[in-house]
Amino acid sequence: MNPMLEGMLETALYARDLDEAEAFYENVLGFEKIARAANRHVFFRCGPGVLLIFNPEETIKPPASDALQVPPHGTTGAGHACFRVSGRNIDAMTERLRAAGVAIESEVHWPNGGRSIYFRDPAGNSLECAEAKIWGIEQDI
Repeated sequence: MNPMLEGMLETALYARDLDEAEAFYENVLGFEKIARAANRHVFFRCGPGVLLIFNPEETIKPPASDALQVPPHGTTGAGHACFRVSGRNIDAMTERLRAAGVAIESEVHWPNGGRSIYFRDPAGNSLECAEAKIWGIEQDI
């Protein structure tokens, strides 16, 4: 790994309905909301990093001259994010999701050991909760 790059700081997903996304990530997944800017974005604390949910219809617009100079960006279609979960918490997370009416699409037992579950957010993004050892990473952070 490049010694100057210390890891992922933020991950971005896109959702046109920020109210629905905010309710899902805050109430179903239990993330702490950091900030919301009208219908442009909502940001959440996710372990040592940040999950950014952007409205793609807003982030493709050039910034106002008095705004922060973040260039336009975005994507179309569903994205993917994987949340690190300890093996002892995967079953609890599965139950939390099911209790909230979220379908588990798949559960995978990986060849390296560890497992993950896949599900969707209201915008259709593919989400995964997985043990770090699926990538040969020590479990404890």
